[in-house]
Amino acid sequence: MGENIGTIIAVIAAAYLVVINLVAFVLYFIDKEKAKRNKWRIKEAVLLGVGFFGGAIGALAAMKTFRHKTKHYYFYVVNVLGLLVDAGIIYLINLFN
Repeated sequence: MGENIGTIIAVIAAAYLVVINLVAFVLYFIDKEKAKRNKWRIKEAVLLGVGFFGGAIGALAAMKTFRHKTKHYYFYVVNVLGLLVDAGIIYLINLFN
């Protein structure tokens, strides 16, 4: 097993980011559809948490695509902070790789 542990961590982190961004995008879509139909909604804390913990790109893309949660400034703030956290993690992975 000649794999560098840093490379393995980088691959796992990249896979996580892809999956969590897809999840964020889908959650925003589902919430928007439920909002249109006055149905049970996904909690804002869930949407914000997914955006902050890796899904910021998917969340921001969904906000723009579906015009959902765009009137709430804190969604932008949390997702941009999430982007900064993601960038820091990627930087650290590359630093030690």
